[in-house]
Amino acid sequence: MSAQQWDYSFDVVVVGSGNGGLTAALCSYEMGTRDVLVVEKSDLYGGTSSISGGGVWIPGNRYAREAGAEDSVEKARTYLRQLITEEEVPDYQLDAFLENGPKMVDFLHERTRVRYVTLEHYPDYYTNLEGAMVGHRSMEPETFPASELGEEWRRLRRTHPMMHLGGLIGFTQVEAALLIGQQPGWWKTAVKLVAAYVADIPWRLKDKYHRRLATGCAGVARLRASMQDRDIPLWLNTPMRRVIDEDGVVTGIEVTRNGETLRIQARKAVILAAGGFEHNQAMREQYLPQPTDHTWSAGTLDNTGDAIVEGQRLGAKMHRLDEAWWCNTISVPGETIPRLSIMEKSYPGSIVVNPAGERFSNESQNYMAFQQETFAKHSEENPCNPSWQIFDANFRASYFVGPLYNSTFRPDWALPKRYETEGFFAKADTIPELARKINVNPDGLSATVAKMNQYAVTGVDPDCQRGDSAYDRYYGDPRVTPNPCLAAIDKPPYYAMKVDPGDFGTQGGMVCNADAQVLREDGSVIPGLYAIGNCSAPTLPCYPGPGSTLGPAMTFAYQAAKAISGYNEA
Repeated sequence: MSAQQWDYSFDVVVVGSGNGGLTAALCSYEMGTRDVLVVEKSDLYGGTSSISGGGVWIPGNRYAREAGAEDSVEKARTYLRQLITEEEVPDYQLDAFLENGPKMVDFLHERTRVRYVTLEHYPDYYTNLEGAMVGHRSMEPETFPASELGEEWRRLRRTHPMMHLGGLIGFTQVEAALLIGQQPGWWKTAVKLVAAYVADIPWRLKDKYHRRLATGCAGVARLRASMQDRDIPLWLNTPMRRVIDEDGVVTGIEVTRNGETLRIQARKAVILAAGGFEHNQAMREQYLPQPTDHTWSAGTLDNTGDAIVEGQRLGAKMHRLDEAWWCNTISVPGETIPRLSIMEKSYPGSIVVNPAGERFSNESQNYMAFQQETFAKHSEENPCNPSWQIFDANFRASYFVGPLYNSTFRPDWALPKRYETEGFFAKADTIPELARKINVNPDGLSATVAKMNQYAVTGVDPDCQRGDSAYDRYYGDPRVTPNPCLAAIDKPPYYAMKVDPGDFGTQGGMVCNADAQVLREDGSVIPGLYAIGNCSAPTLPCYPGPGSTLGPAMTFAYQAAKAISGYNEA
């Protein structure tokens, strides 16, 4: 194809502006491939990475080592191989992640504005297994001033409102555990955050949001600010229409920009980092377990499988298209994106029940496992959807519960009427009355609550083993004994809040080699094409710890950049 047929030409073109895409652009630049372009479908950059809590799971990372944590590749591999078979994730893929993840973190730390903080007390999700750790494998971004981005701040996708005080003041994951669970010292943290927000008068005159960015959008902001330092272009409102290939070799992409169709040459590579298909209802119905509804997904609305569809057209091998990064979600009337239900259902004094009024899983276990068990137990004869979180007045006063907050911050009279009229929320003076309001079996719910009240006394949950693992207890309440995850539901009024079998992105995609090159069914490479993040097959499909999507996305972005540039780490 002659040069005249291209509207633009770059060495590397990256599709998608989440952690994976921006890491790929930065690493390519720093490794000597400096003519890089990032294109983004949305009018905001950051994707689902920016909406998320921003956690990055990298065993043996520099921040953990500096804190004195003892970890190793062998220890992490032992842990993971109990959860992931070699058929699901071959050794080359798992080893590339474990060996190069810490190198990626070092590379970004030493060369860019990217900085993380080790999460000392956030455990792996399966702490009963050999090789698991009770902290220091996950990192969260250091907070970052929005002012460092200049006007680009206004185009940054913000972290989900559930990670903000009053919808305006972002807080870190560490602060979230204090605030939402109202643990000792939470008032001081809240006052400190509000005081800093109010005192920053110059920024108040510019924007209603806090200058301090935290969690997912802080991680993206640090990557984007590092790109600005290098004048790496990022084109927003530029959806990819197709990947251009010539005789089986990928040579560029076709996009739409400002109403025009443009052909962009990629002289060395196209890196697809455009997320999954969580908001493509037809693909969900084709691949994912039922029930499924894209409105339950907390992934960015722009993720409709564009990269995966193109990969399929080009003959890429696909894997695990029938899976997602599962997590119960809370679809709040009036809010465009559902909230993730991670902490709320874990605290003592609430349960999640099906239409029969029965529990079907351990509410305090990690969100991925909870949802997988939901699908495993769901059937027409015994549906697990719709499901409801049930709690009492004590729970309502003690913990933040999604949009309800707690009864001090948002009393019952202050809740919007539409919460009840639209079937999202219910309140009653007795358990049977509550059950009837939400079309749940009254006898079943009454029996379940009675059992849970007894379990709260003994501290043992023989039905679902709630509170047995370190992860269960991370979002428990240490003030509650004998089991920090179990408390009675016995003080009226009683409440119900609907929770959906949602996700924060689909999981499956293109199979790649250790350098993130896309493979065909026969194992051969599609020249010029790389894939990372949720449009590629997952490295950690079991979700072994917090940040199990962003860790591999960033690591294989680093791997792709090395392969494209010929960079020698030595």
